Amino acid sequence: MQPYQDSQLIPLVKRLADSLIRHHYKLVTNESCTGGWLAKCCTEISGSSQWFNGGLICYDNTLKQRWSGVPETTLSQHGAVSSATAIAMAHGVLNNSGADVAIATTGIAGPTGATDDKPVGTVFIAVAINQGKTVTKSHLFQGDRIAVRYQTVEQALQLAMKTLEQQ
Repeated sequence: MQPYQDSQLIPLVKRLADSLIRHHYKLVTNESCTGGWLAKCCTEISGSSQWFNGGLICYDNTLKQRWSGVPETTLSQHGAVSSATAIAMAHGVLNNSGADVAIATTGIAGPTGATDDKPVGTVFIAVAINQGKTVTKSHLFQGDRIAVRYQTVEQALQLAMKTLEQQ
């Protein structure tokens, strides 16, 4: 099996789907560095409309502000790749979607875009539950662009499951 295949992520998606269905929750995604890969994996499963509302891809900061409600001050003070931005992205899409759970991803997949304090592989993932908790986690993934994005999707699914289990 080749590395970084969606088929390797499907068992995680199915576990998340089962948890969402048990809670009677719907999921929405807001992706930057993963470019829709997370939403694609969710829709690989037949019947995903039972638990998946949809997703946004907000790559540009203007769209992060317009579509996700990320405050300009958050972007100017913390940057697009930050915990604060990931949280704002999750809350913004959650508030505007009618969903119960949101996953947001933002990061530097490379090979360009790195800074001294945010190297390639720097990623922030946020999970927000409506009327519940919000968690964020930072990562420094290794590998090329595909590897960073794949690891982000995998860790986003795991963080969402863990957050739901603690709900």
